[in-house]
Amino acid sequence: MTDPLDKAVSTPPATLGEGCLSRYDPAALTPENGADFDGAAELWRQLQQSTEQPSTRREDA
Repeated sequence: MTDPLDKAVSTPPATLGEGCLSRYDPAALTPENGADFDGAAELWRQLQQSTEQPSTRREDA
């Protein structure tokens, strides 16, 4: 890498589909390209539990 401008080049991950159906290939997403979703599953579980639990707060009529 002798050209100093090579440092400024970024390449997106591989894509699937074409046109408006184009999307990043989930298999190509890695922490190196900014796709670190380690806590996503736990966050999703927490959000689902909070919406499934009925409210314990009672309002006086």
